[in-house]
Amino acid sequence: MLRVEFTVEPFVEGNPGRHVMAAVDAVRHLGPEIEFGPFGSEFTGSDDIVAAAVSALVGAAYANGATHVNVHIERVDR
Repeated sequence: MLRVEFTVEPFVEGNPGRHVMAAVDAVRHLGPEIEFGPFGSEFTGSDDIVAAAVSALVGAAYANGATHVNVHIERVDR
């Protein structure tokens, strides 16, 4: 399993904006549950799901006005 942590900017506290919510929705559409946080979000999944989800979230974020996307991926034992 892989854990993905991501942030989508611009960041506006308390107002995630369309660019953030589009990225989150793109991941959710593929099945992973997201832990949505105030400064970043995370989800876990298999290698193939993570690859598709990261591609979808980056595409959705930039298509909806993101200026920067930060993604951190690590292997976890679960």
